[in-house]
Amino acid sequence: MSAVPDAPLQNYRAEFAPMTANALDAVMAIEQAAYAYPWTRGNFADSLRAGYEGRLLRTSERLLGYYMAMKGVDEVHLLNITVAPDCQGQGLGACLLESLAAWSLAQGAQWLWLEVRASNEGAQRLYQRQGFRRVGLRKGYYPAGPGPREDAIVMSRPL
Repeated sequence: MSAVPDAPLQNYRAEFAPMTANALDAVMAIEQAAYAYPWTRGNFADSLRAGYEGRLLRTSERLLGYYMAMKGVDEVHLLNITVAPDCQGQGLGACLLESLAAWSLAQGAQWLWLEVRASNEGAQRLYQRQGFRRVGLRKGYYPAGPGPREDAIVMSRPL
């Protein structure tokens, strides 16, 4: 585990740790609380089996958030990033993104890529503050209930 600086976390003394199959119960509890259309346990398990980078941000008492990312040739694609709903707005998302950027650089990546729901303006603002810029749109990318599927905004950031 690696220690996380106190500054962006304010009220937490947290650490990063690798995501493992043993952590999936806690991951799923946050995932299901945070999203109307959460990833499944199988999505996480398959990602871990494929060797994708899963990282947890946690205190000794609880899981605060996590991300899952896939390395490409000279880029990393952020597949999922989530902060526990009761911990949002406290700098944890930025901390997770900084950890991802550091890991990506260590892997030789030159770019970070992600998709975000067009309706998720809070996440888009976070990504923009972290240096991401809108580069495209994927029509009908996300499930959205009985109506039409929701578009995804594609964003990227140079490292």
